[in-house]
Amino acid sequence: MDLFDHAMQTRLSHEAPLADRMRPQTLDEILGQDHIIGEGRLLRRAIQADRLFSSIILYGPPGTGKTTLARVISNITRAHFDSLSAVLAGVADLRQVIAGAVERRKLYQQRTILFVDEVHRWNKSQQDALLPHVETGLVTLIGATTQNPYFDVIKALVSRSRVFEIKSLGEEDIEQILLRALKDPERGYGKRRVDFSAGALEHLIRMSGGDARNALNALELAVETTPPDENNLITITLDVAQESIQKRAVLYDKGDDAHYDTISAFIKSIRGSDPDAALYWLAKMLYAGEDPRFILRRLIILAGEDIGLADPMGLVVANAAAQAYEYIGLPEGIFPITEATLYLATAPKSNSALAYFSALKEIEEHGAGSVPVHLMDPSRDARGLGHGQGYDYPHQHQGHWTPQQYLPDNLVGRVFYEPSDQGYEAQAGERLRRWREAQAKALADLTREAGEE
Repeated sequence: MDLFDHAMQTRLSHEAPLADRMRPQTLDEILGQDHIIGEGRLLRRAIQADRLFSSIILYGPPGTGKTTLARVISNITRAHFDSLSAVLAGVADLRQVIAGAVERRKLYQQRTILFVDEVHRWNKSQQDALLPHVETGLVTLIGATTQNPYFDVIKALVSRSRVFEIKSLGEEDIEQILLRALKDPERGYGKRRVDFSAGALEHLIRMSGGDARNALNALELAVETTPPDENNLITITLDVAQESIQKRAVLYDKGDDAHYDTISAFIKSIRGSDPDAALYWLAKMLYAGEDPRFILRRLIILAGEDIGLADPMGLVVANAAAQAYEYIGLPEGIFPITEATLYLATAPKSNSALAYFSALKEIEEHGAGSVPVHLMDPSRDARGLGHGQGYDYPHQHQGHWTPQQYLPDNLVGRVFYEPSDQGYEAQAGERLRRWREAQAKALADLTREAGEE
């Protein structure tokens, strides 16, 4: 590198975007990933000891630190570090890296670490070209991807790598990152006086969606486009914050009334079979940064409480939406959440599951009744105490049903569950009505016969 190249690199480093200037340079500066690089963790120990011999794949949403972690490794390791972008580089670029790795291994016994950003963008043949060199250990791969590697990276490459999930940053992490940028005099805005109006900084934090790059870009735009006052103070207002991150503020705090009122309106809209209102409140919550898992938990509860047996698929759909979200995350995870919301809002409704509390009240007020002898477990005391004797196995009868007593003696004939006339439950209720009538008649006959004896 000559003097002109050095001058250009220095100028570019100062002119780089704030998000690039503020990239962590050590493991201790990386926030939000303690599950993989916290003190004592395997990956941290391997990096610190420069013993990263097995390939790794870093998987997580944008702006969470995958490239940053790779750069930190490049600062620590004594191995040669090469970097490729799968968006821009092809097999020819990979061949150059491999040729250099071979040469360094022959001449200097030096290892090569290859970082491939967006590794899922390479097609199968491109990934296959990398595979033999990873397998022989000529290069140690650090792959970064926003897509699930078990589906978007070839199986052979995944099986030869350790997959580490990089999680979305929490609001506390984003706040620390922004405050660090505001205080850092060399890389950030520590030499400027920057203040925030009420709610402005909180808006940037909440609307960043756990993406540090997004948050820092918004901060940079806000600071650089706001002129200082006569006291050389830059004041970032809520309006400026909204424009900088291109999202308007919504009155919504996870600890205040707006949070509870909005989820209440959402649930009541679904219970009231109004899909349009349900979508509106759902959009408000997601826009304001509500945790989708909180919404999904409430949908699962609603499926059991308000849909119930009127449509048993409601619980299946709600639970499937929760699993799908964990699998794909945001933003695509909005689709299964929306599907579950619309399904539950348009499903027939029944709150008959509340019958549980009628049974619970009976136990609380009168104690738990004894199990009838014929229902007891026969595997232990059938011979000595007669447990299980007299039990009539339903599957030996036509229709796989036979009338017999199942409640304690003092509760025979007691009804807790009242089926609704909605959807599937209407059909189940008709069957139950016939069974109950037959059971009541059979038990009455047995009682009468016992009295005559």
